[in-house]
Amino acid sequence: MECRALPFRQLPHQSKLFIQFLDNFPRVKQFYGHPPTIQAVKKAARSLEYPRERRAEVAEILRGQNAALGAGEATRENLARLEKGAVAVVSGQQVGLFGGPAYAVYKAVSAIQIAEELTRAGIAAVPVFWMATEDHDLNEVRISTWFHEDRLTRFELPGNGDAGQPVGRIALGPQVAEMVHEGARILTAAGGEFVAGIFRESYGAQETYGSSFGKLFTRLFAEQGLILLDPLDARLHRVAGEVLRRAVEEREELNEALLARGQELDKAGFAAQVKVTARSTLIFSMGQGPGTRQPIAVSGGKLVCGEQSWTKEELIQAVEAEPEKFSPNALLRPVLQDFLLPTAAYIAGPAEIAYFAQAEVIYKQLLGRMPVILPRAAYTILDAKAEKLLRRYGLKLEDVWRGSQELRRRMETSSVPSTLGKNFDKTLGESDRMLSRLKKQIVRLDPSLGGAVETAQRKIAFQLEKLKRKTGKAQALKTGLIAAHQEFLESLLYPHKMLQSRELCFLPFLASWGMGGLRELQSLSANANQKEHKVLRIP
Repeated sequence: MECRALPFRQLPHQSKLFIQFLDNFPRVKQFYGHPPTIQAVKKAARSLEYPRERRAEVAEILRGQNAALGAGEATRENLARLEKGAVAVVSGQQVGLFGGPAYAVYKAVSAIQIAEELTRAGIAAVPVFWMATEDHDLNEVRISTWFHEDRLTRFELPGNGDAGQPVGRIALGPQVAEMVHEGARILTAAGGEFVAGIFRESYGAQETYGSSFGKLFTRLFAEQGLILLDPLDARLHRVAGEVLRRAVEEREELNEALLARGQELDKAGFAAQVKVTARSTLIFSMGQGPGTRQPIAVSGGKLVCGEQSWTKEELIQAVEAEPEKFSPNALLRPVLQDFLLPTAAYIAGPAEIAYFAQAEVIYKQLLGRMPVILPRAAYTILDAKAEKLLRRYGLKLEDVWRGSQELRRRMETSSVPSTLGKNFDKTLGESDRMLSRLKKQIVRLDPSLGGAVETAQRKIAFQLEKLKRKTGKAQALKTGLIAAHQEFLESLLYPHKMLQSRELCFLPFLASWGMGGLRELQSLSANANQKEHKVLRIP
């Protein structure tokens, strides 16, 4: 397997805060508890204090959850290690259809790798994957895009009747059966019979977005013993009720700290990821309507959600009585997660890293500790055809990211027959030399005409380049390939103008690669390698 590394600053759609976090951490260290290094993780792990009773209770809940998902011996062993004192290396993601975008897999392999690195260093650690089943944006999870037979295939489940419900509880329904049949056919055709079997075992009409995602990841990472966590479990809400209660009790202080942090970020030249106003709270209600999840806000001196309102004291009592009817927002969620788990490190994507810059003030007040935030491993996968086309047109991956117009220009120019292309270059050079000689003579006659000669040089060079490009286009159209090649490269490497890992499902890649590909990805996910984006050529 060939691998090329790119700094994240060369990638499209990267936030300024994320780039500084990677390239110049001292500039942003005030927003985070630790530097993003394995040494910091080891230090945090050795000093982490976590109540024994909570550890036992959470481990027992997770034992039941993972058994229901079909977990094997490696996961059971990791749960026993967690109960006996191991720290957790955590990552998480929404429970997307068919595993969601590829980076969900990359998060899991990163957590597994860091946990193994800690264990080899004498610090017992286990990987945990937090399934974001409480999220209520169904549109973020009901679509899966696959790259197959040189084009994109879109799988999409309905999204009308379940608005506002936590996605983890929504059943996939009978429409998924035909999609599973087609998906299994695609995976088998790519040589992935084993992957197709896992796929069929995980998805059925009776499954929910949460249960199917959990079963898929349990099977994909059975050998590595990945522990799955479903936060919709009412028992976990009861364990974490203290965090939800304090979020209500201390709303004013927390809100003030968040508003101040927003100003600090703005002053430092960064944008806050989550908008916070004077009316904001950190919790949602899941008790208004049939399972809907809605934010609670301050209005008229009361805490309001839909048609229901509470005084602060009433809401505190409601949270204490039925914590399962409330859930954290994006900023409180990681704090609640790390109250439940002895987290030494959290593996985060670029957007999440920006969230943590705000959440740090909540960690400080409610938990008194914060895990080390590490960037997830990131990949773009090339197959043999993509590599061949890039070489044919003299392109790099970065050229595809520059957009359709620039990519087409490069492809047309490089399509000029080699002899003709050399003649264009020769003509351009001769023209430039001729005009340079003329310029010397013209300037002696009238110095003010020097600029006119330079303008003429630029225009001639532009027109020759334009003619060369048109010639290449004519050649490509004659062969009828350039449009198809452009579509192939963009569909695989920049689908819908998004990074591959954010848009494409990983399963078709795994089917072609084989299950050993997960171990190869993991080996490339060592902490020392996570600050670069890797371009992989797979079989």
